[in-house]
Amino acid sequence: MRRTRTGRLRGRVSLRVRLLAISLVLLVVALLGGSALVVTLLQRDLVEQVDERLRTAATITSRFSDLADVAGDRTPQVRRSVEQQLAGDVHVVYVDPAGRVRRVVRPAAGSAPALPGLDAAEVGARDGRAFEVPARDGGTAWRAIALPLDGPDGQEADEGSVVVAGSLAQVDATIRQLGTRVLVIDSLVLVLLGAAGWFAVGVGLRPLRRIETTAVAIADGDLSSRVPALAGSRTELGRLAGVLNGMLDRVEEGDAARAAAAERMRRFLADASHELRTPLFGIKGFTELYRMGGMPERADVDAAMGRVEGEAGRLIRLVEDLLLLARLDEPGSAADLPLRLTPMDLRTLAADALHDLRALDPGRPVTLTGPGGGPPGGAPVLGDEAKLRQVTSNLVGNAVAHTPAGTPVRIGVGTHDGLAVLELHDEGPGLSADQAARAFDRFYRADAARGRTGDGGAGLGLAIVRSLVTAHHGRVELRTAPGEGATFRVLLPPHHG
Repeated sequence: MRRTRTGRLRGRVSLRVRLLAISLVLLVVALLGGSALVVTLLQRDLVEQVDERLRTAATITSRFSDLADVAGDRTPQVRRSVEQQLAGDVHVVYVDPAGRVRRVVRPAAGSAPALPGLDAAEVGARDGRAFEVPARDGGTAWRAIALPLDGPDGQEADEGSVVVAGSLAQVDATIRQLGTRVLVIDSLVLVLLGAAGWFAVGVGLRPLRRIETTAVAIADGDLSSRVPALAGSRTELGRLAGVLNGMLDRVEEGDAARAAAAERMRRFLADASHELRTPLFGIKGFTELYRMGGMPERADVDAAMGRVEGEAGRLIRLVEDLLLLARLDEPGSAADLPLRLTPMDLRTLAADALHDLRALDPGRPVTLTGPGGGPPGGAPVLGDEAKLRQVTSNLVGNAVAHTPAGTPVRIGVGTHDGLAVLELHDEGPGLSADQAARAFDRFYRADAARGRTGDGGAGLGLAIVRSLVTAHHGRVELRTAPGEGATFRVLLPPHHG
């Protein structure tokens, strides 16, 4: 319950008030402690001064058996010394060896001190040390010193002792006055420092208010807001601002990535729906035509079934491509995809691609070279031959579909910069920079720039190429420009088995 109340209190009190309250409490403790120490030390010094004055007076008066002898002393130094030491409220008495007061030679101005029994043994035991005694009426305490009277030859006489007592009223008055002034000064200091601290804490918390403003803006949806540089990078506020900005960068990047993924998914679903709808509508159209009796002849039915079979095959290929891309998009796709990795050489795929191009377009000039030209070379890799063959098939199909018939094609194979390379270069119309940046996007087809012939597929071939190559821990590069053709280069880690 106590913790709950404390938590509620903290929730109601602002940080500014709490910091100021803590500072003022510490300041009050410091001021009171310092003032008490100063007053205590001053009181001790004043009491020591009284003791020293009483000791001097007691030493002088102990040489005479009667204070009148002192007063009649014609030595100016002795007379002035006695007069100075006996100034103020001083009580002087002579006591006999038994401790009884023999004569009060200088009575107190007010209440006399309540002296204890000071016989010769007690005086000797005190050994000239000052001691405190109360007043008879309970007023201000006194300080007293008792010394034995000296004989004519400087030895202690048996006539008793002299007791000199001085009132501490002046010391107490001085201490009270000092204490009052110290309290007034401390109060003024607290008020002034409290006012200054209120504004100082407000200025010190200004960076936190700027952080709060940034947080409010982010909560309202402005993820581009950042905490300004509040202080040096090595300070607490500087490190806090850096950490918050780093977190906001990741949040913004994550939000942008989610938005981009959502947009890609929306576009993917729209494109996939369009691509799937085209063959389905064709199949549905032929079945409705048959149901309505629009195919009276056997030849019409056979032709329609052939078209239906073609559309179904196209639909199957599209679904298989989408399933393959979905599997490659999963986290850890390279590990989840059942790749049958075996040592192989990309020259085999290059030779097969050469034969495929000549079979698809016999009039197309096709040459086999090394990467960028020169003689072809070995390119040993550890890969799944079936999946890599699908990569080359898609690149060959892309070249045939998007370049005019008879356009020369060069296939390069070998190693470059420590990587195994398989490239396919065509001398077609090429792509612009914007089109090249989207060439590997799903369902993207730069028909106008690439001179597409036929239906050309759904625009998934290059996306599958990039995903399969990535699954083999490689990458695909595209070098193209309008009017300069296009070069697709597959780079894979070499295998040194």
